[in-house]
Amino acid sequence: MLHPGFLDRAHQDALLADIRAVIAQAPLYVPLVPGGKAMSVRMTNCGPLGWVTDARGYRYQGTHPVTGAPWPAIPSALLDAWEALARYPHPPQACLINYYDSAARMGLHQDKDEEDFDAPVVSLSLGDTCVFRLGGATRKSPTTSFRLASGDAMVLAGPQRLAYHGVDRIIPGSSTLLPDGGRINLTLRRVTKPSERRLHAHD
Repeated sequence: MLHPGFLDRAHQDALLADIRAVIAQAPLYVPLVPGGKAMSVRMTNCGPLGWVTDARGYRYQGTHPVTGAPWPAIPSALLDAWEALARYPHPPQACLINYYDSAARMGLHQDKDEEDFDAPVVSLSLGDTCVFRLGGATRKSPTTSFRLASGDAMVLAGPQRLAYHGVDRIIPGSSTLLPDGGRINLTLRRVTKPSERRLHAHD
């Protein structure tokens, strides 16, 4: 589900200030995939858990892999976006922050390191437009590409929750939000399955 223009410019500016505050506490770093190759994006997280990748594999953990500090809290504006878009009764536990410069890419992949696939993945875009590619349940499924602009939101849920997806390229100069250009992608995720107690409590 694509929600073009979900955030207007004022809300984009406010959210960008929130994300800069997160990055001040949890700096962007260059992650390595298990084979040792550096990713082209820079990454950090906020929330109780954060997604990380290194020689040990893909996983979620509660601390920044470089500083060792706990991740900062998820800003309230992102929690509001989850509430508006997710249609899921439990809060997100992680927000992955990826910064793409003009040369960065993201190959086709699934978001499958979570325990709870009933929860959607909610994505928000800030800055330069990207060419986004969306496929199906297998890497060989047909794909379609479309543009995600600053302020757009996208939700992967239901049959599309485990769809392969990636970023083919960034379109430099397509937004004035980030003074130095580039794109920030914010991906909200639920990691663990809610407990029975929390289910009854409507966490």
